[in-house]
Amino acid sequence: MTTITINIDGQEIKTEKDRFILEVAREHGIEIPAICYDPNLKVFGGCRLCIVEITRNGRTKIDTSCSARTQDGMEIRTNSPNLIQKRRNLLQLLLDSHPNDCLTCQKAGDCLLQKYAYEYDVKFRDHDGVKREEVYDLSSPYIIKDNAKCILCGKCVEICGQITERSILGFADRGYDAHIACDLGEDFAHSWCISCNRCVSVCPVGALVDRREVGKIRAYEGEKKTVQCKVCEFGCNFEVHAKDGKNVAVTAKRPSQGRPLCLKGRMMTEMMYLDDPMSPYMKMGSEFKETDWLTITGFKAMVKKMEKLESKKGEE
Repeated sequence: MTTITINIDGQEIKTEKDRFILEVAREHGIEIPAICYDPNLKVFGGCRLCIVEITRNGRTKIDTSCSARTQDGMEIRTNSPNLIQKRRNLLQLLLDSHPNDCLTCQKAGDCLLQKYAYEYDVKFRDHDGVKREEVYDLSSPYIIKDNAKCILCGKCVEICGQITERSILGFADRGYDAHIACDLGEDFAHSWCISCNRCVSVCPVGALVDRREVGKIRAYEGEKKTVQCKVCEFGCNFEVHAKDGKNVAVTAKRPSQGRPLCLKGRMMTEMMYLDDPMSPYMKMGSEFKETDWLTITGFKAMVKKMEKLESKKGEE
């Protein structure tokens, strides 16, 4: 790789050519706000909050730091008054379309929109314009989808599509009617979704939340620890959330290093770590039905075989 020198907010930095500016800045302790950026996902550049001023060869332009690549001699400003005002305008537009329910939202304390609105002093305001339509998908016992809170960052679409045989989520319609839709155009129950919760793990707002966590604990409450699933060789990571001395919820962590996430691993982790796990559900046709733990974990057939072997051994 070719080593180059760039300047970010007065700090000279040696780095490699053609790296994303946002990544280099964060590596050197320079925080640039971004909602749609994720190092494990393809560049989308949808939220525009990561804009920076780039000066090179005497010319200055504004570009998204998540997609603009480093070039030798670049001078980059990340927090000029002009950029701050533009970010405030972008955040205001997002809030103008967003439900004002932060007090009751499950994502409170872990929401990037909430975080940046606070940092940039942007508030909800009354207006006569349209807001995103309140459409809820409550068909799944594992995921709640709230269209009104979606900011169309595209993270859920991208991470779902990383597993070729899944690719359940996609963009539908255009303009202000644009929204995230399931593959068959209906809800999670009437789709090929396998409830792996990859989409939930990357959603930066409350548009996709883990339904089994709702009302039990929030990000700023209790304690949490990371555990590794033992169902298969991938060893996906989950977080166990504890409150008042009890393990109350399990949530999927962002998949990385090829880890796929699956419902079976999630249920096994719940059974192993939760003090009082909720009943499990399986999709049967286009409907979720309550089932038992032996069935959801795949142990039912194994137990039957063990019972058969024990019975046969007793007869001998």
